[in-house]
Amino acid sequence: MEIMKLDAEQYAGQKFTLRYMTNGYYDIHRTDMGFQIVYEHFEKPTEMSFDDYMFNEWLEDPVAYGAFENGRLLGYVEGTLEKWNNRYRISNICVFDNARRHDGIGTALMKTILKEAKASGARMVVLETQTCNENAIAFYRKNGFDIIGFDLFAYTNTDSERHEVRIEMGKKP
Repeated sequence: MEIMKLDAEQYAGQKFTLRYMTNGYYDIHRTDMGFQIVYEHFEKPTEMSFDDYMFNEWLEDPVAYGAFENGRLLGYVEGTLEKWNNRYRISNICVFDNARRHDGIGTALMKTILKEAKASGARMVVLETQTCNENAIAFYRKNGFDIIGFDLFAYTNTDSERHEVRIEMGKKP
């Protein structure tokens, strides 16, 4: 496997669908003193998916790296320095083939983008995921990220009912 910087002109706008299995979600609910997070199981394992695009237009000067094997793109990571607050946002990190998700591809991509973030001089590295993406949350925690916030209505007005609440995670570089 080889990690290589991706050319924005070649990859910009390429659509991909990410699919993952989940056994549960982290339920965020209000309490008298704020909020509480409790892990809840689904009745059965559930497949979740979402569509996204490489080098989204909303990103400010994004940088991306791909993990390649025999010329095939196995996964990629993308990030950008948010100049207004000097935080480095990892906007995407994914391994496309579920069967390859425990082969060290994500770890190699994460290490690469964290080096990029540190070189940028960012004061913090942040990313988002959803409460139902328990494998991503575990991966990010393994890489030193902590939950720093959440948005109960980031995607729709029914995020809580769908168990897809946006979680912000972060760490110092």
